[in-house]
Amino acid sequence: MNFMGKTRELILIHQEMKPIPLVPSSGFNIMLTPQFYTIVREALPVKYAYEAKRIAPSLFEGLLEEDVLYHYFVEKEEDTWLFIAYSDALIAGFLSEKGMTIESISKVYFAEQSLEKFTLPMALGSKEVLMNLNDRMTILPKIVLDANIKMMHIDNSFIPKKGIRLALEEESLVSSSDSYTVAAICILFASIYVVEASRYGGTNLEQEKEIQVLLENAPALESSYTRDSILSKYRSVDTKERMKREIIKSLSRMIFKGSLLMKLSLDTKKFQATFKYTNKTVLKRLKELAKEESFSISLIGKNNLKIEGTL
Repeated sequence: MNFMGKTRELILIHQEMKPIPLVPSSGFNIMLTPQFYTIVREALPVKYAYEAKRIAPSLFEGLLEEDVLYHYFVEKEEDTWLFIAYSDALIAGFLSEKGMTIESISKVYFAEQSLEKFTLPMALGSKEVLMNLNDRMTILPKIVLDANIKMMHIDNSFIPKKGIRLALEEESLVSSSDSYTVAAICILFASIYVVEASRYGGTNLEQEKEIQVLLENAPALESSYTRDSILSKYRSVDTKERMKREIIKSLSRMIFKGSLLMKLSLDTKKFQATFKYTNKTVLKRLKELAKEESFSISLIGKNNLKIEGTL
């Protein structure tokens, strides 16, 4: 066990954080907020993490920025696999702006790994909070919460068992500019493998090893190759998770002067939000915003508007 890792200070990394004035000589650990990664939870019939990791890139199709090199973290939860996509370059660039270097960082963790530790909201600067919302780490405007709600602070008790290390640029085996060439080579070798296997009625172990080496250098191709060989069928990306984020963003737009979010419930099928408004002008604006999103609205009680919809 790495006892030294837990003695280093754990710093929560978020967009509104202030620069680090003095980096300790012993270094420190960091925990990333969802601003620096994308997650997918998927129930897959695989037993080992290395099998799940091979499938990871295909699960994020359409979810990530193009022209960015991503790495993948995989961890088994009770009934699902947790997949996290992150970019070493984007994270390192932000840390550099805050006075930190990759060399000064011991281990990197993701807030999603310590979901159960977030029993209360955690302030991110003066305007946002990080909190566990329906078993997903979410960043919300601070204004949506009760002004008297208690906040918690991060400490080393939040450190999970498993962490990662950010890779220096020169440590990368294949650069993004070479990925297309590697993928083309992999396709060629894969085609040769299939033709030769069918011709001789068996698998040549030497060829299989060569293909595996190439696949390891092209995660996108390996994902498709492994997915076809391991899984005959698996569920596509759960779009409901993305929809939850979009709904939260839409509801955040409805919080302005004269409008206060009183209640919010969100599950895998629907959501309900109750807003308190001060006058008819505010009510009109809320109705307009809800209409733009095709949400249903209904007046309840005095100066309360219920907004609801399905995922």
